[in-house]
Amino acid sequence: MYCSTSSTHIATSTHIATGAASPFAAQFDAPLPSDLREEAHTMTTEAFESTYAPTSGPVRLGQWQCTDADRGATRLGPQARHYEATIAVGERIGTSTATATGPVAALTEMLYERGIAVEMLRFHQLQADGGVATFIRGTDGSHDAWAMGLSDDPIQSALRALVACANRLQD
Repeated sequence: MYCSTSSTHIATSTHIATGAASPFAAQFDAPLPSDLREEAHTMTTEAFESTYAPTSGPVRLGQWQCTDADRGATRLGPQARHYEATIAVGERIGTSTATATGPVAALTEMLYERGIAVEMLRFHQLQADGGVATFIRGTDGSHDAWAMGLSDDPIQSALRALVACANRLQD
């Protein structure tokens, strides 16, 4: 489940197609996180995405893969998996690896090893028109920020939200 694809390139485009004047919240059948509802009902999709899902910033995620996706489970419950990613922080680009029970935990560890602390305070994942939206409220220990990731794939959506949160905390 947590290794749905063996290799994925995380693209930076996150736009869910809706009318330019539509409020962002109109794409969801379920309520958004309470802290974001007012803005989601008053902001256009483009304004909401540019605020909460920035596609630029010092932290960028390139190649992402679960390196042992074909390995069977050895016991019941969450299984530790091995992940590998190409991560850029500013001008430094490198490959990181982590062993974790899921992709979000793995990316959190990889970012921490590169000096980017993001502790997740809240996590919400909702079906949206054209994909999955993940909303994360994270903290670096001094500040907190909401961020969002959008994708057809729930794992990619969560990874994008985590990177967006790291970038929002860097501002």
